[in-house]
Amino acid sequence: MLKQALAQNGLIAILRGLHPQEAAAIGNVLYAAGFRVIEVPLNSPVPYESIRILRDALPSDCLIGAGTVLTPEQVDQVKAAGGQVIVMPHSDPKVLRAAKAAGLFLSPGVATPTEAFAALAEGADVLKMFPAEQMGPAVVKAWLAVLPAGTVLVPVGGITPDNMQVFIDAGVKGFGLGSGLFKPGMTAEQVAANAKAYVAAWKALR
Repeated sequence: MLKQALAQNGLIAILRGLHPQEAAAIGNVLYAAGFRVIEVPLNSPVPYESIRILRDALPSDCLIGAGTVLTPEQVDQVKAAGGQVIVMPHSDPKVLRAAKAAGLFLSPGVATPTEAFAALAEGADVLKMFPAEQMGPAVVKAWLAVLPAGTVLVPVGGITPDNMQVFIDAGVKGFGLGSGLFKPGMTAEQVAANAKAYVAAWKALR
């Protein structure tokens, strides 16, 4: 279902710093703009509560997940809160295995082909290329030439509506969007405007 959601709209909202009291409003504007995967990093204020609120507020075709997941214990807490996707900055096998054992979708962070192959062997659904600024489209193209057909690479870090084209040309099927989409203190209206700009760029480039 994660790959299906990204096929519909390849943009993942990363809401680092989200507060529970704003979660529903921001989730609703993102959904209205076309987002179907929303991630709350666990270093946000009261992240499990925000995950629970988003899951309750949004339709079932929108996947809610957690980012910056670092331990197997956190995987269990995400699942208990209603989260469906585990996103990691790294590829700790213990966390990968815990996510798969819990029946959750998995997007670990990878920065080398070795990490990418190892994560796929552990059952990763989507590979998060992090940080994207460090790698760039040439790396995407080289990786996709050797990774199994159908591998979904999602660059995260520094993605703007203006720099998506070069990554898409290299074969990217999705992006993780952080501070260019949402920063703490933004209103739902500001997030809606950013979301619409990203979605318009995505549709134009596809």
